[in-house]
Amino acid sequence: MVTGIVILVVIVLLVLGCIGIYNNLVRLRNNRENAFANIDVQLKQRADLIPQLIGAVKGYAEHEKQVLQRITEARAMGMGATTINEKMKADNALTQALAGLRVSLEAYPELKANQNFMQLQNEIADIENKLSAVRRYFNTATRELNNAVQTFPSNLFANMFGFKREPMYEIAPEQRAEIEKAPEVKF
Repeated sequence: MVTGIVILVVIVLLVLGCIGIYNNLVRLRNNRENAFANIDVQLKQRADLIPQLIGAVKGYAEHEKQVLQRITEARAMGMGATTINEKMKADNALTQALAGLRVSLEAYPELKANQNFMQLQNEIADIENKLSAVRRYFNTATRELNNAVQTFPSNLFANMFGFKREPMYEIAPEQRAEIEKAPEVKF
């Protein structure tokens, strides 16, 4: 009777151990899949955000360029004016251009294209840092799964239930040269 209970307890413990190992393998696989989903989220954010940021910076830089160009042209017209009418016309043009500058300065105490470019750089760096972090997390999750798949005793159950060693997030050799170059941002 006692030996029957001992055998039953041993069988129950083995079954519970097997269930625990299987559940751990499933948890590790799901963790890896979730980590890759995080990479997808960051790639989507990069794909959506960077063109929008570049467009905003381009738009504001164009606005600043137009304001400063009108002032420069009006000033040049004033410097080259020889008749009274030309000087009055140049003065009116410069006054209007400076009024446009004053409106810009009141709305924006300093012209901000430089800050916009700095913000764009910061956003790109932030996105790339987030991507790097989620890739590292993915590789950590993959390493944990691979360790469980390859170590005893979970490797016995991993093979039985179709769990296998998964690849790390690595750059393909043919892409390495291209990826090692700094990204090019064109305006």
